[in-house]
Amino acid sequence: MNLIKLDAIDSTNDFLKLLNRNQELENYTVVTAQNQTNGKGQMGNSWISESGKNLIMSILIKDVLCNINQIFDLNVALSLAVFQALENFLIPNLSIKWSNDIMSDSKKIGGILIENSFKSNTKIESVVGIGLNVNQIDFSELPNASSLSNIMKRDFNLDDLIASIYQQIKENSKLISSNKTDILWENYLSKLFKINVPMAFEDANKNRFMGIINTVTRDGKLQIILEDDAVKHFKIKEITMLY
Repeated sequence: MNLIKLDAIDSTNDFLKLLNRNQELENYTVVTAQNQTNGKGQMGNSWISESGKNLIMSILIKDVLCNINQIFDLNVALSLAVFQALENFLIPNLSIKWSNDIMSDSKKIGGILIENSFKSNTKIESVVGIGLNVNQIDFSELPNASSLSNIMKRDFNLDDLIASIYQQIKENSKLISSNKTDILWENYLSKLFKINVPMAFEDANKNRFMGIINTVTRDGKLQIILEDDAVKHFKIKEITMLY
């Protein structure tokens, strides 16, 4: 593993993107940091981590995606990779909240940010940021969040977690390259948070309604069955789960 460890950085994703522009990097190069001052989540959300307590990593993935239609396949592969790595550490009641939040029971313990770059030779390179709440205890300002330490009542070695996630990412990426994405999708959908469970939602206009998560489409939309049996599809940020 080509691993670059930093003490503090504004964003490991930004650091890795800049490094990749300026030199030829080995595929699956990993950057980690003890502290990140400008961590990012999906759609511009911030991600704040207590220094030295949590896993902050970015990984370069290239020569995996061949066309734009595979974009969400990578999301599926990466979500599963983190899920599978945490299974190895016996974290209980894991699920994946659409599109790629990692949950234990109803608490968020991790998230993923994928930033894709489309090259002139039609190749796609991705810089993937993974944030995982590990040894942080206090989430008083984030009532829907928790950590591995809170759940398991012990501390975890961050390097062990990085190694496990790294290995799972490589294995799952190979399934995309070998056109075996059906395996990934079947696994992803079986792990989906609140699938087939009636629950409340809120759309972008603050309208609340009841529905049932039926599936996720291949282009990443959440498919919900409404109370009148109508089927509606939502993109990321068009809907919020109320749980």
